[in-house]
Amino acid sequence: MPRTRSAKKAMRQTKARTAVNRAQRSALRSAVKKAKAATGEGRKAALLEAERLLDRAGRKNLIHRNTAARTKARLSKLAK
Repeated sequence: MPRTRSAKKAMRQTKARTAVNRAQRSALRSAVKKAKAATGEGRKAALLEAERLLDRAGRKNLIHRNTAARTKARLSKLAK
């Protein structure tokens, strides 16, 4: 357990950030799976949602920018 005030605060911050990151990463993975599985008219909407979440995750360093770009490229390749 942390002893100093700053260490206690850092632990609280880490716990809060971890919860937010976990939720965002889960939403991202779900959107990518949905985009891969989508067919017909729903595919375009699912692809746009996945790309939006990938861009945001790359900007926020939730995932690496190149990983986001690579995943977007693979999704668009599947859509064609």
